[in-house]
Amino acid sequence: MRERIAQALAHAHIALTPVDDRSGSHGLAVLTDVSGATLAQLRQLSSQATVLAIAAGPAALSTADSWALLAAGAADVLPWPDERIQIEQVTARLARWEAVRKLADTPKVRSALVGASVAWRTLVRSVVEIAAFTDSPVLITGETGTGKDLIAQAIHRLDRRGGRFTVLDCSTLSLDLGGSELFGHERGAFTGAATARDGALAQADGGVLFLDEVGELPLSLQAQLLRAMQEHSYKRIGSNHWQRTEFRLLCATNRDLEQEVLQGRFRADLFYRIAAWRCRTPPLRERREDVLPLATHFLSLLAAPAGAPGLDPGVREYFMTREYPGNVRDLRQAVTRAWHRHVGPGPLTIGDIPPDERPVGTGPAAWPDPRFEAAIGQAVALGMPLSRITQAAGELAIQLVLAQEDGNNQRAAARLGVTDRALQIRRKGRQKT
Repeated sequence: MRERIAQALAHAHIALTPVDDRSGSHGLAVLTDVSGATLAQLRQLSSQATVLAIAAGPAALSTADSWALLAAGAADVLPWPDERIQIEQVTARLARWEAVRKLADTPKVRSALVGASVAWRTLVRSVVEIAAFTDSPVLITGETGTGKDLIAQAIHRLDRRGGRFTVLDCSTLSLDLGGSELFGHERGAFTGAATARDGALAQADGGVLFLDEVGELPLSLQAQLLRAMQEHSYKRIGSNHWQRTEFRLLCATNRDLEQEVLQGRFRADLFYRIAAWRCRTPPLRERREDVLPLATHFLSLLAAPAGAPGLDPGVREYFMTREYPGNVRDLRQAVTRAWHRHVGPGPLTIGDIPPDERPVGTGPAAWPDPRFEAAIGQAVALGMPLSRITQAAGELAIQLVLAQEDGNNQRAAARLGVTDRALQIRRKGRQKT
């Protein structure tokens, strides 16, 4: 049936991007059952591509099976029990995913949202789709230092309005002057108001308003903000005249706002208004494979225009095994400190690591670490045979190293301890399966 679908797609002038070592491609998975082996294959495929699962055959697809396919990585599931090809369903989804892929691959996105891990790529695709195809408010949550402000800036760059990006840090608002920061004031409205002043709502008109640390917004201002959002109008402090404003609202917080609502510290009606879409930025411990690409990216910014000096093996191991309680911001500061100690040509070496940050002891880092053991344990619990676990580990290692080396086969082979030819053969074998 896959051949029939491919022929129908070709007739509809829709090109299906082949699934290969590049991230961001899309593909089809035509299934006749939802067995453990099928789900395992789908997990592997979805780690490399955005996958549309088509459940074909006479057996009806249960709701539980559909959820299982989504949990295994499928972006959507189409049940076709009578095997009739509904090409419009396929083409509509592939067209949207292709548009999202192209936007996600633009320099303005890739240069700002750096990372190749599955968790990060999934978030970036979601952000791109929300930004480019909706006008809804977005609530960005996550731990400190995970890049919430970068997500907000990316949404603004992709927003169809094209207006200005207005930022207001809610943690700096006081009860006395917070209203002025949001709504502005008239001359003489309060002591010290020598001139009239626009607030954030006026400045954001026609563009995007980003409320950073929205969980810190005082309750009295929450009510006023909700009314302004509902009515698209507001009054300056000291004024009797309503002013119109139209903007897209983005909010960020490291607080659990649902818990804040239960505790009475955040209005429930405002929460549901600002959380039309939600994005969670993963902590760095959930995207360890992005550590070295991020470190290289930060070095390139520090060393511009000369170019990043690179990392020797000892420094690579140090950055990969170090803990980052401050997440990406912590990593950037660690890279910056090492860079400022670095002199002369050549890569950063372990002597560039500040003495008070060097690891205790001189032995090699413990590996396999608990995260690797947990992943293998999950595979064993799912009934994966040893051959499948070994194959998946090898393919994932190839994919990650190629991403870190910008697709350079020779450098990737050297890091993996194989010949250039052997890696080429392995990659060609993956593309044929």
